Amino acid sequence: MEEGRRRRSRTEVIVEILSEALGGVNKTRIMYRCNLNFVRFNRYLRELLDAGLIECVDANPEYMVLYKTTDKGRELLKVLRKASELMSV
Repeated sequence: MEEGRRRRSRTEVIVEILSEALGGVNKTRIMYRCNLNFVRFNRYLRELLDAGLIECVDANPEYMVLYKTTDKGRELLKVLRKASELMSV
């Protein structure tokens, strides 16, 4: 691993995914912006969908499906950001 780089925690990855999906985006954008490989990303996405933290929004069914952070996901994001802030003091 490069010097100065460390593995992100599970919580950090979830925060990144929920943050990226706040406005509604497609899978590819989330995957690339969060720097996740296909398999790992799909595992996280399935988990977040099952937990009701992200929802599928049909923008244009013929073209693209968007994923958006739900209200429950926004609440979790707020709590995780606050916890991260408190931990870094």
